[in-house]
Amino acid sequence: MIQLPAAPALTVPSAAVKTSYLVGEQADMRHRASDTQWLSAASLDFDSYVAERTGVRERWGVPSELFWFTSGEYYIGSLVIRHELTDDEGGGHIGYHVVYPWQNQGHATRMLGDALVRCAALGIDRALLTVAPDNAASIAVVRRNGGVEEGGLNSEGELRFWIDTP
Repeated sequence: MIQLPAAPALTVPSAAVKTSYLVGEQADMRHRASDTQWLSAASLDFDSYVAERTGVRERWGVPSELFWFTSGEYYIGSLVIRHELTDDEGGGHIGYHVVYPWQNQGHATRMLGDALVRCAALGIDRALLTVAPDNAASIAVVRRNGGVEEGGLNSEGELRFWIDTP
């Protein structure tokens, strides 16, 4: 296992992790048998790619902010915080993923915990997360962070969990 230079943290997207980001996302996409074409454009002009992902932007019709979970030059995953819920509450307040090479090491649990602190600072008292019913790992992450299942599935077929922010 690679020894990280420091405890990972949510950071603003940065070109400082370019190689690790591209390699990590490619490994993750290939592991999931997903299309990697988008990585080609990102690799050609990574500075522009990063610039499009920094700051509060309107995504899904609501103000959102993207963070990367990094340690030194290592990119571990990404996380988005929606400052408001979408009309259909489809994606909840927080969405996250850890790239395949870094999975099953507790990173998602720490990422979500850090995101909940950021949500509290935004005035979000209860954060909504939605999870595919067959994603046992993510369900465990949400529960470890205090998630309480609402019951039933949303319109996208996902479970709904609420977490009180600290």
